Amino acid sequence: MSATTPIADVTRFDAVEGYCGQLSYRPGDEVTLHVASRSVQFDVEVYRWGATRELVWSQLGVDGVDHAVPADADANGCGWPVAVRFTVPSEWRSGFFHVVLRGRDDPSDAAAGHAQFVVRPATPRARALLVIATNTYNAYNNWGGCSLYTGGNAVCFDRPFGRGMIWRPGTERDDRKSRPRYTGEEHDIDGLAYQAYRGALDYPGYIGSSGWFTYERRFVEWAEAEGFEFDYAVSSDLELDPTALDGYQLVLCVGHDEYWSAAQRDAVERFVHGGGNLATFSGNTMFWQVRLEPLAGQPGRRMVCHKYSAHLTDPVMGTAEQHTMSGMWADPVVGRPETSILGAGSAWGLYSRFGLATPRGSGAFTVYRDGHWMFDGTDLRYGDLLGVDAGVVGYETVGCKLTFDDYQLPVAAGGDGTPADIEVVAFTPAGNLRVGEYPKSIAAKDDQGDLEFVAERLYGRLDADSIARVRHGNAVMLTCRPSEGSGEVVTIGTTDWVYGLADPMVAQVTRNVLHHLTA
Repeated sequence: MSATTPIADVTRFDAVEGYCGQLSYRPGDEVTLHVASRSVQFDVEVYRWGATRELVWSQLGVDGVDHAVPADADANGCGWPVAVRFTVPSEWRSGFFHVVLRGRDDPSDAAAGHAQFVVRPATPRARALLVIATNTYNAYNNWGGCSLYTGGNAVCFDRPFGRGMIWRPGTERDDRKSRPRYTGEEHDIDGLAYQAYRGALDYPGYIGSSGWFTYERRFVEWAEAEGFEFDYAVSSDLELDPTALDGYQLVLCVGHDEYWSAAQRDAVERFVHGGGNLATFSGNTMFWQVRLEPLAGQPGRRMVCHKYSAHLTDPVMGTAEQHTMSGMWADPVVGRPETSILGAGSAWGLYSRFGLATPRGSGAFTVYRDGHWMFDGTDLRYGDLLGVDAGVVGYETVGCKLTFDDYQLPVAAGGDGTPADIEVVAFTPAGNLRVGEYPKSIAAKDDQGDLEFVAERLYGRLDADSIARVRHGNAVMLTCRPSEGSGEVVTIGTTDWVYGLADPMVAQVTRNVLHHLTA
């Protein structure tokens, strides 16, 4: 595959590939690895990936057996048998665990397959719970056929994650959808550097949109090195385990946490309204409602989302359950805009420095309320740019309908479900895109225009006025309390915040949020 012809289908690309029988486990649970191998033998290495990668378990010389890929593997899974099994030791810390499947015919990293699982604690040991956005990983993964971006409306966890989502050679710019510009460079509006990077290494188009390596990995490496301690869970744990949030002060979402089930959202809202805190360092957060379904007797192994066509094709339409329509949370049919819990949403600013959405934007938040506790210890002042060198505002965002008070400071305009108790501390322009305005780096069908879709669904019509109402927006930093007596919500509305953690000011703001919400 050449750099001018980037890979599209990653199915069985690597000699050894596999997936875990569950997304998360607890101490004492049995981990199962389902593997297909063209290598006669392969080795298994399991690493806990925190501040560093620590080898915690291995098995060498496993006999390799290849297995066919069912035609409907994307929606119904691979059904491969168990190749390796082991029990989670009681002494393993909660965290993200990286499984490397290394073929002995070619033991190089380039020939290795990768899988993942999370270990949850037997009982809460930390004050904060970091939720890994596995629903969003699944939505972007086209291994075995379609993703939710290439024609599918159901995707299954019983298949490998696409290559590059869990591990790939490190870079700080070329694998980003919104690549920061250095002095003297042209703006890479069309994502050509990203295309060249992934084409040369045979990675699919969605590696810059989702996955452990792109987002949560950066946050966890920084946070654990700083001494922060988290317990870990995955998206579906919040639906499948009613006690998942018990005992915590803070729930954390990082990077790109786009796809939420109703039960997952219900759990977080109960937690916040009951006094718990929520922090999202994420863009496009909680945009789509999904439904998790059982598969082969296991709950939550298939995820359904009809996305742009949900109001037309989702079978729940016209029934008493149509509020579970697997489309946009802010859609009037669903009636639960994400603004009601986050204080911000994608309708009011979805993209920054991506295609023709603020293509030459600063990549930084402009500070307005410099006396806010979020900026303690930074010496940031009104009008300063936060995160400009790292381009922390980028790719996807969430925004808030804004106006200005008598002191020329931004305030929420309301009328879109935002809480009454909300404080906007920083923002920068972001926008929405219509057909023909996306960069070449996007992995989606040509007929998906978010601007047209959001305008028509929110306003019931598609005309110049409805489009103009959602054309311009912002990426926002805010705090809010969704109800009287509730916990506090911090929304830092950009996927690329994690790329700025080496910036002292970005790091200090992140420390302030974590300390404040777990105090």
